[in-house]
Amino acid sequence: MTRRTSAQLHSVEHGEGVPVLALHGWTPDHRLMSGCLEPVFAGRRGYRRIYPDLPGMGKSSAPADIVSSDDVLAAVQDFVDETIGDTPFLLVGESYGGYLARGLVRSRPEQVLGLALICPIGTAVEHADRTRPEHQVLRADPDLISTLDRRLAEEFTEIAVVQSAETLRRFQDEIMSGLDLADRTAMARIRQRWELRTVPETGPAYDRPSLILTGRQDSSVGYVDQLALLPHYPRASFAVLDVAGHNLQFEQPELFDALVREWLDRVAAESWSAC
Repeated sequence: MTRRTSAQLHSVEHGEGVPVLALHGWTPDHRLMSGCLEPVFAGRRGYRRIYPDLPGMGKSSAPADIVSSDDVLAAVQDFVDETIGDTPFLLVGESYGGYLARGLVRSRPEQVLGLALICPIGTAVEHADRTRPEHQVLRADPDLISTLDRRLAEEFTEIAVVQSAETLRRFQDEIMSGLDLADRTAMARIRQRWELRTVPETGPAYDRPSLILTGRQDSSVGYVDQLALLPHYPRASFAVLDVAGHNLQFEQPELFDALVREWLDRVAAESWSAC
C-alpha cells in the first residue's frame, strides 16, 4: 500500500480485541488520552487501545512534507492502514484530535464503529472565530498555585476551572509532560495551514453511536459551536458539563467515565449484534 506521507507515528498500546484509536489534542502527546481512557477500560476486556503521538508532538517527528492539518490527517490515515488495516474500530478524539477524528470518520464511515469527541474543536476552527466564554475559575486554590514554579503555574492556570492537587497532578502527568516534548518549529509550520481543505461534515451523516462532551466553562473551544455538529451525527449524545473547562476529563472525572462507558455500551450493543 502506498503511503501518503513519510511520517512514522510513535504509539503506545494496551489490551487486545476491538481496536480503539485515540487522538490527542494540539501540543500534548498520547498521555492525554491514555490518562483519561485507561481508567474507563479497567475491567473491560476485549479492547485494544491504541494511542499515537501526532506528528511534531510527543515522540513523533514531523518530516518536511508535513505542512498542514491535511498532512497530519494523512499521517493518521497511514497509521490506521499499517496498525489497524481494514478492521472495524472505535475512534476517540480530543480538541484538535477531535477535528482530525471527524475527518477520519468522513473517509472511513463504514469502518468506524463509533465516535467519541472530548472538548472538540467545533464548526469554527480558528480561535478568533470561536464562540467561547471568558476564562473562569470556579474552584480556586491560591495556596496551591503559590507553590508552583512560574511556567507550570502559567500553563496550569491558563485554562484550569478547577484548581486542586488532583487536577494539578493529572495536568502534570497527562498534559505538561507532552508540552515539554513538542516540536514548536514543526507545529508553527503546520499551524499556517490549520484548517482541513474539506469540512469533515461534508457528505452523508454519520449514523452510528457517538458522544460529544463539552465543558460549560471551556474558554478554549467553548460549547456553542459544537451544537452545530449535531445534525451530522444523529446518534450522538451531547453533554455540556458544568464546572468543566478544556480539561473536562479530569475536572469532572466521574461524569466523564460514566458517559464514555455508556457510549461503549451503545457501540457494543449495535456492533456485536450485527456480527
